[in-house]
Amino acid sequence: MSHHPDPVVTTAQGAVRGLRRGDAAAFLNIPYAAPPRGAGRFAPPRPHEPWHGVRDATVLGPTAPQAERVLGDIDMSPYFGTGWSRGEDYLTVNVWTPSARAGELSVGDLPVMVFVHGGGFVAGSTRSALYDGSAFARDGVVLVTLNHRLGIAGFLDLPGAPANRGLLDVVAALRWVQENIAVFGGDPRNVTLFGQSAGATVVGGVLAAPEAVGLFRRAIVQSGSGLGAFTTEQGARVARAAAAALGVEPHADAFADISDDRLVEAASRLSGIDLRTDTHHDPLIGLSPFSLVLDTQPAEAVAAGLGKDVDLVIGTNAEEGNLYLVPVGQYAASTSGDVDDAAARSHPEPVRLVEAYRKARPGASCGELRSAIMGDALFGAGSWALAGAHAAHPGSGTTYAYEFAWRSHALNGKLGATHAVELPFVFDVAHLPRLHGPTGLLGPDEPPAGLAARMHEAWVRFARTGDPGWDPYDDERRATMRIDAEWTEVDDPRSQERQAWR
Repeated sequence: MSHHPDPVVTTAQGAVRGLRRGDAAAFLNIPYAAPPRGAGRFAPPRPHEPWHGVRDATVLGPTAPQAERVLGDIDMSPYFGTGWSRGEDYLTVNVWTPSARAGELSVGDLPVMVFVHGGGFVAGSTRSALYDGSAFARDGVVLVTLNHRLGIAGFLDLPGAPANRGLLDVVAALRWVQENIAVFGGDPRNVTLFGQSAGATVVGGVLAAPEAVGLFRRAIVQSGSGLGAFTTEQGARVARAAAAALGVEPHADAFADISDDRLVEAASRLSGIDLRTDTHHDPLIGLSPFSLVLDTQPAEAVAAGLGKDVDLVIGTNAEEGNLYLVPVGQYAASTSGDVDDAAARSHPEPVRLVEAYRKARPGASCGELRSAIMGDALFGAGSWALAGAHAAHPGSGTTYAYEFAWRSHALNGKLGATHAVELPFVFDVAHLPRLHGPTGLLGPDEPPAGLAARMHEAWVRFARTGDPGWDPYDDERRATMRIDAEWTEVDDPRSQERQAWR
């Protein structure tokens, strides 16, 4: 057998040497923007210096500064990764491609998918085991994963700094893709931007960002929210709290000399700020003090026509809220007072909201009602709003909806179809050992045969053709694919609960 040397590809910034893995090649830790250091952490992303010679792209690189995240009794390390891997040059991408294409084509013709990780705007990275792009490359897709600034550097809204710097990083990565992806075999005219959780909310923000028009053709929003942004008033409240925690003025200049360690430590002390104002509730119901900061929610900007030419898949999981209750022992312990409190945090008419949920779910436990209300406050309502806004522009990009309903039996069968449980199926990595066992995200049972293959293939098909394989969503039928051991297309699922958020 002849030995194939590791592939070398020349980008606009310099040459990189990747790894050949069977039918795929991986290029890891390629910079798309300059390292964010000092005052640069609070500036827009800048181009990276070119390099001479061949840069090694065979090992995973540093991550954005972050604190370790633990969610009670569930092992979330495949999702969050192993925490902060230090190094300033972390605004990087990983690229997986069918290796026959890398460096051997003058112009690429393969669909490109660019993934934005979740983690509450404060954690996560391209090092997380779930985001291995091998299956995408195997199936003829060039997959790109990216790191962006997190926490205070990425999302604190400070006078003297541009807002939403983590989102600006994603736009810079999309520009890098436009400039460079052809040499990896990818077609820059066929880019699908997708993300999950905070990453999906960022994708919704990019969909609504005028500076990102033309940088991608399709988008997938997995458990994000088109109503998840803080107002500038809420952002300013977080900025004042962060400045007080650090003993400085709430201005970018005062933050420029503070070490990353101190910024990370201060960010972890900000949880629990009350962000409710006279006109707005907290769209993250107290779970994270960081989000996009926008005075127009992405769903409203999309309703006005931004992103209308982009094909969009949008969906949530059937029991999103369980992740915030089951692993910390709060699901079974929930009371009707907890249900009322969840509604009061989420909605201007909490009594009406609880009535709608009790009516839609007769016989539901307090834990189920609390989880459902939390899940819809965080993801459901904002996903319905974004899907409806996008579908309101017929004749341009098409809208598709899904609900992921397969229940994980982790934590004694209680974890269910919770937040993040769809990711191993999308990336076709459901076999990873860390995902199994009583505390693994997928639990002790084998997932249904073929579920990962089918879900992954639907994402690939959408990236290739703009059609995931089911009927488009419109505001009449609201056709939604319910994804489980069996796949069932349903019209207007959960209509009673959805109407309660109008």
